[in-house]
Amino acid sequence: MKNPPAPEYAHLHETRIEGTQVFCGKLLDVRLDRVQLPDGQESAREYVVHQGAVVVIPILDSGELIFERQFRYPLGTTVLEFPAGKIDPGEHIENTAKRELLEETGHSASNWRYLGVTHPCVGYSSERIEIFLARGLQRESDQQLDHGEFLDLLTLSLDQALLAVRNGEITDAKTIAALLWTEKILCNGW
Repeated sequence: MKNPPAPEYAHLHETRIEGTQVFCGKLLDVRLDRVQLPDGQESAREYVVHQGAVVVIPILDSGELIFERQFRYPLGTTVLEFPAGKIDPGEHIENTAKRELLEETGHSASNWRYLGVTHPCVGYSSERIEIFLARGLQRESDQQLDHGEFLDLLTLSLDQALLAVRNGEITDAKTIAALLWTEKILCNGW
C-alpha cells in the first residue's frame, strides 16, 4: 500500500513484509507479497499492478452516445463498451482520453469534463480508470486503431444503453459505472 491509512481506519491496515514479482509482461505485472494483517498474523496477497486507464463518454450533439463493440479474448465474446485505453507512462490522463477518443472513434471534442475514478478490480488489481465526458464532438478522421485492434462503432440513446445494461448486453464494469455518471449528469444536472 502506497499511502498510510487514515487514522480512523488504521485498524484495517495491512503492512507489506516482503514481495516478489511473479510475472511481468507488456500489460500485466503480477506480484506476490507477504503481509502482516491487522491482528498480527501473516498472509499472502496476489495482485496485478496496472498503469491505469481512461474511459470516455462521447455524447453527440443529438444526445446519442458513441459505443464500440470489440471482441475480448479473455471472455471469448464481443463486448459493448465506451471508448477506453491505458495511460502511457508519463502521459496526462486528459491527453490519454483525447488520444483514445480520436484513435478509436475518429472524433475530437471541444468540451471535456473529468468526472472521477473507478477501481474495477479492487480484490486483485491496482488498476484505476479515470472517467471523462466528451461533448462538442467533431469527426476528424477515420479510426486510427492500434495494431491488432478491431472494433465497430455504434450509437445508442441513454435509455437504450441503460436497457442494454438491464438486459445483460452491456456487462463491462467501466461502461456501467460511466453510464451511472451519464444518467446523473443528463437527468439530474450533476
